[in-house]
Amino acid sequence: MQLDIISKGSDPRGSAGHVRGARKVLAAGLLVLSGLAMTGLQPAKAQQEGSTYVWPTDSLVLKKLHHWQGEKFGLLMHWGTYSQWGIVESWSLCPEDVPWAQRKGPYANDYFTYKKAYENLQTTFNPVDFNPDKWAAAAKDAGMKYVVFTTKHHDGFCMFDTKQTDYKVTSPKTPFSGNAKANIAKEVFKSFRNAGFMIGAYFSKPDWHVPYYWWPYLPPKDRNVNYDPAKHPDIWNKFKQFTYNQIQELMTGYGSMDILWLDGGWVRPYTQEEQKEQRIFNQDIDMAGIAAMARKNQPGLIVVDRAVGGPYENYQTPEQQVPDKPLDHPWESCITMGDSWSYVPDDHYKPANTLIHLLVRIVSRGGNFLLNIGPSPKGDWSDTAYARLKEIGSWMKINGAAIYDSKPIAPYAKNNLVFTQSEDGKSVYAFVLTDDKNDGGDFGVPHSINLPEALRTEYANITVLGRPAWKTRLNKNTGEIAITQKGNSSSAIKYALVLKMVKK
Repeated sequence: MQLDIISKGSDPRGSAGHVRGARKVLAAGLLVLSGLAMTGLQPAKAQQEGSTYVWPTDSLVLKKLHHWQGEKFGLLMHWGTYSQWGIVESWSLCPEDVPWAQRKGPYANDYFTYKKAYENLQTTFNPVDFNPDKWAAAAKDAGMKYVVFTTKHHDGFCMFDTKQTDYKVTSPKTPFSGNAKANIAKEVFKSFRNAGFMIGAYFSKPDWHVPYYWWPYLPPKDRNVNYDPAKHPDIWNKFKQFTYNQIQELMTGYGSMDILWLDGGWVRPYTQEEQKEQRIFNQDIDMAGIAAMARKNQPGLIVVDRAVGGPYENYQTPEQQVPDKPLDHPWESCITMGDSWSYVPDDHYKPANTLIHLLVRIVSRGGNFLLNIGPSPKGDWSDTAYARLKEIGSWMKINGAAIYDSKPIAPYAKNNLVFTQSEDGKSVYAFVLTDDKNDGGDFGVPHSINLPEALRTEYANITVLGRPAWKTRLNKNTGEIAITQKGNSSSAIKYALVLKMVKK
C-alpha cells in the first residue's frame, strides 16, 4: 500500500521514543496525517502491524479492552519540568546526534553542565494555575472518554509522590510541593475519574536520572542503559526493583486504574542475536512480574508495553499516523494537537476541521484517537487548546452516535466520504467531510452523495444527524442519496455532515 504523507518532520523517537533502530514502513501501509509535524524532525516510524500482537486471555482484560474500544476519544498530556524551557520532553538529555535530541540555550555546548541545569528545573517548577477539574470539564465537553497522564517521562522526574526518589514534584526542593494539590498525578486522576473518564497512567520504563539505569561510573552514550546488565546484575536488579516499586505505588495509591501505558520500548528482553546485530544490551525488567502485580491490584488492567509486542501490549499505538485500513487488533493513534508533545510557547494548533477529520478517519478504521495537549509551566492549557476542544464538542454533541461504540465497514472511505456502522450492525453512518484545507470548517451541504457499490442496498430510514426535518431519497441502483434541506440550513453543519442509514 501507498503511504500518503501528511506530516513533515514527525519524530521517529515517538511521543516518548519507542523506536528501536531505523524507520520501517508498515507492510500494509499507513496514512500519515498532514499538518502533524514536529518542526524539523523526521517522519515517524510506522509501528509493526499485527505481526507481534497477542490477544489477552484474561476475561476481565478482554472485557475492559472491549469497553475501551467503544470509548474512541481520549486525552494524553505530556507535562514536566521541561515545560519551563518550552523544549521537547526529556530528549535533550539523550546523548544521541539526532534532531529531536538537540540542546539549546547557554548550556548547550557542555553536556554535563546542561544536564545539571535541566535537572535543576525541579527547584523552579511551580504550576500555580494547576486546576485539573477545569481540564476534566473541558475534555468531557469535547466528548473525550479517557485520559492518559505522564506520571514520569524518560528524564525521571516524577509527577507523583513516589517514595523511591526525591526527584519528584512533592519534594521540598520543588516549590509546588507546598501546594495542596502537589501530588499532581493523583489530582489529575481524581478529577477525571470524578468526571467519568477511564484512567490511564503513562510511565516511562527508562529513567535517565536514577543511578541504576545511567550508572554514574560510566557516561551515557545513547538512550539505553549505559552498562551491561549481564556484567553488573546487582545494579540492574536495583533498577528492576526501583521500576517495580514505582509502578506498584501507582497501582495501589492512586485509585482505580484502567490503563498502564508503558513507554520506552527499547527497555525489553533481547535475544542474543538481536543483541549482537543491534549492539544493544539485554534490558529485561520482568514484565510478567510487573503485569501480575499490577493486575492483582487493578483487576482487568489494560497494559500497553509500547512497541514491544507480545502479551503485555494489549493495544498498539501508532503515533502521528493513521492506518489506511482497519487492523486486526485493538489500536490507538496518539497525535498532538500542536506541533509538539510538550508545551512550546506560541505552538501551532491544528484547526478543529483537521482534528475532527482525524477522529472520523481513525474511528472508521476501528481505532481510538488519543489527542495530546501539553500544559504550560504555570499549569494550564493555551486558550487555543480550549477553543479547539469546544469546537470539537459542539460537533460531537450532534454526531457522537456515529463515533462511539462503532465499528468499521468496508470500504471505510471513498474521497470525502467516510463510513462506520453501529456495533450491532443495524445502522450505517456516512460522514461527508469538508475540504481538509478548510480551516474554518464551513460546510457547503451537497444536494446529493453517491454511496459506494458495497453499501448500496435498501434502507428503512435515512436521516441527517442534527437535521431531523431534512429529507433524503435513495436510488439503490445508482447509490445516489438526494438531500433536501429544510429550515435554517446555515447553522450547526460544520466540519462533517453525517447520514444515519438504518438497515431493513
